Amino acid sequence: MSTSAPVMPRLSGQQAGIGLMCLAMLIFAFQDTLSKYLVAQYDVFMVTAIRYWFMALFATALAARHMGGLRATIRTRYPVQQIARGLLLATQICIMVTSFVLLGLIETHAIFAACPLLIAALARPFLGEHVSRRSWIAIAVGFFGVLIILKPGFGVFSVVSLIAVAGCFVFAGYSLLTRFVAGADQAATSFFWTGVVGMIALTPLGLWNWEPMATTDYAVMAVLCVASGAGHFTLIRAYTLAEANIVQPFSYLQLVFATVLAVIFFGEAVELNVAIGAVLVVGAGLFTLLSQRNAA
Repeated sequence: MSTSAPVMPRLSGQQAGIGLMCLAMLIFAFQDTLSKYLVAQYDVFMVTAIRYWFMALFATALAARHMGGLRATIRTRYPVQQIARGLLLATQICIMVTSFVLLGLIETHAIFAACPLLIAALARPFLGEHVSRRSWIAIAVGFFGVLIILKPGFGVFSVVSLIAVAGCFVFAGYSLLTRFVAGADQAATSFFWTGVVGMIALTPLGLWNWEPMATTDYAVMAVLCVASGAGHFTLIRAYTLAEANIVQPFSYLQLVFATVLAVIFFGEAVELNVAIGAVLVVGAGLFTLLSQRNAA
C-alpha cells in the first residue's frame, strides 16, 4: 500500500479574483491613510505629482510588457476622451485627498460610496444604458443615505462636505468615459493614458508648490508610491481572474478598511448619522450591482 499527501484544493478564478479585490481595497485604504498624513503637512499638488511619477512609470512598464509592445498598447481610437479621463482622475485624486484632511477619512469614504449609484444614474443619459425601476429606487435610497451623512438643514451642515460630493461627480465622469473607451481600447491602454496624462498635468503644479520634506516623510512617500502601484496591479489581476460583476461588490470593503485605519491612526469617530447613511448607501449600491448582474 502506498500513501500520498492530501492534495490541497486550488482556488477557482472567481475565488482568487475576490481575494485579490479584497486585498486591493485594503491597500487602497492604507494608501489613503498615508495620503492624509502627507497632505496634512505638505502641498497636495506636490504629493500627488510624486505619486503620479511612479504611477506613470508603472503604467509604461505594464504597457511595454503587454502583447504587441509599447507602441501597439498606447495606440487609442479615442485620444481626446483618454486625455479627458486622465485629467478627471488627477483632479478627483486631489479633491479626495484634500477632503481626507478637511473632512476625515470616514465621512469622505462614506460619501464616496455613493459613486456606483451616481454612475448608474448617469449611465442612462450619457451612455444609453438601461436602468431598471428597482435600480432607480435603490439609487434614490442611496442618495437619501448621502443626505443623512451630510445632515443639511440641521445646523451642523459643513460646506466642506461638498468637496467629497464634488469628488464623486468628477469620478463618475471619469468612470463613464472609461466605459465609453473600453469598447475599443484595452485596459492596459487606458491605464497608460491615465498615468501619463495625470503626470503631465500635475508635474508643473507639483514643482511650483515644491517644499522640502523631512527624511522620514520621504520614506512614507516611497511607501505611498509602492502601495499605489501594488493596489492598481492587484486590482487589474482581480478583474483578469474574475468577472467585474462578481468582484465589484467587494469594493465597498474599502470603506470598512478606511474606517478602521482612521480610528486607529487619526482617532476619528464614527458618527451615528454617518453610520446610518453609509449602511443605506452601501446597501443600495450592492442591490444595484446585483440587479445589473442578474440582468446581464
